[in-house]
Amino acid sequence: MSDRAQLARAIEQARRIVVFTGAGISTESGIPDFRSAGGVWSRMKPIYFQEFVADEDRRREAWRRIFSGSAGWTGAAPNDGHTAVAKLVADGRAHAVITQNVDNLHQESGVPGDKVIELHGNAHYARCLTCGQRHEFAEFRDGFLERGEIPACRVCGGLVKSATISFGQSMPQAEMDRAEAATLDCDLFLVLGSSLVVYPAAGFPLLAKRNGAILAIVNREATDLDPYADIVLHDEIGPVMREVLNL
Repeated sequence: MSDRAQLARAIEQARRIVVFTGAGISTESGIPDFRSAGGVWSRMKPIYFQEFVADEDRRREAWRRIFSGSAGWTGAAPNDGHTAVAKLVADGRAHAVITQNVDNLHQESGVPGDKVIELHGNAHYARCLTCGQRHEFAEFRDGFLERGEIPACRVCGGLVKSATISFGQSMPQAEMDRAEAATLDCDLFLVLGSSLVVYPAAGFPLLAKRNGAILAIVNREATDLDPYADIVLHDEIGPVMREVLNL
């Protein structure tokens, strides 16, 4: 039986699937990844959380990147991989999508927001670092671009930052707890497009495997967790999932 056929059978037989996605699913939509040659961090130095909080110039640079779109995290359309994940959720087979991505493409493909667990936040809006109030970027665009005003919270006046998790910023505990609970409740843990090198997020596949779930990995390159997986495909995600789900 081919690897694709094995994956199709595993999905067909599973009743509680968790999908875990990384940058590889979104590169097929033209969104750059972070660490490879030509990736985001090879083109611009990341702004650490502590720098953002302490240095007005670094805050200004962070907002310049947002409004210039220089990171390239927003504006793309979902691809066949996202569509496949949305179908698994719509069919009731997948009960959670754990993602390392910040591009909002799972939601845009039709996955309900309450089914998406964003471990690294979301690049489509901002939050106050003091009170947690959500802010849309449009609220600050004119003030920043026309008058150079660094955004402040309209509720408490605190610092406002993109809702992504920056280097040096604590992982969101609520999302980590949700991801752990979903992982322990699944019978198939399906990794799509993650190199599985960023921890603690990369610990979830092994947690699922140790708890008795089937572990399947679809990624263009080999990962350190391939030896532990039941099914491994080194291939493009969109074509694989389109064939496996007969889309």
